[in-house]
Amino acid sequence: MLSRPGAGADGSPLVSVIMPMHNAEPFVAAAVRSVQAQTVPDWELLVVDDSSSDASLEVARRAAAADGRIRVLQNPGPRGAGPTRNVGIEAARGRYIAFLDSDDLWLPTKLERQLALFEVTGAPLVYSAYYKIDADFADDAADFVPNGRVVRAPDRLTYRDMLRQDYIGFLTAAYDTAALGKRTLPSIERRQDYALKLAILREGHVARGLSEPLALYRAGRPGSLSANKLVAARYNWHIYRHVEALPLPRAAWAFANYAVRSGLKFLI
Repeated sequence: MLSRPGAGADGSPLVSVIMPMHNAEPFVAAAVRSVQAQTVPDWELLVVDDSSSDASLEVARRAAAADGRIRVLQNPGPRGAGPTRNVGIEAARGRYIAFLDSDDLWLPTKLERQLALFEVTGAPLVYSAYYKIDADFADDAADFVPNGRVVRAPDRLTYRDMLRQDYIGFLTAAYDTAALGKRTLPSIERRQDYALKLAILREGHVARGLSEPLALYRAGRPGSLSANKLVAARYNWHIYRHVEALPLPRAAWAFANYAVRSGLKFLI
């Protein structure tokens, strides 16, 4: 049985799950159900709407009305995944903060396995491998049959490792506020999640991972920011040069590594 280090005497949850949402009507109910199906029930889910024009908000509110662990918030602006996640982070009450986009899914033991990893390693940031699924995947996560499309995760990551490649799928990431405090995403246009992970590891921390795939990433969804690989590459360069302030030779080394590894990951 997992212990509850850091759970609040006021009944605060152990884990706060941050779910940004924008026009995710076909997917958000399944994403919410994948959190509800966790073998560790001690969580809160903060669904943060970012100006959806479809029925996403209505779907999320119905889920919240039926489950008191779910809260629905709205991002007053500026728009975008980073500011929307920050609204949730600022409202979070849990010791551990985890992330799941409204079109992705967690497998049922995701939180259980990662909470155990926090306890065993003392790492402030953990992650895992994950599966890629097609954009039109319509089943619940609990019914998923492994498909062989696994994005692997190293056992441990340092700052230098993460400069070579963003090895941490954000849908698998969780961090410990007792070790790091509340960390919000930086105010850059894109790749805010990568910049956050680099900022944590730059301080000398080591992140720890699980080779077991614990989440399902919906690849190739039309309109998703990650769909445009050239744009992502441009913003990676911006992070190397202007956020991390790397000298040109080191930035070029990091970018070359990123380009090769991203191409290999795209083939999965």
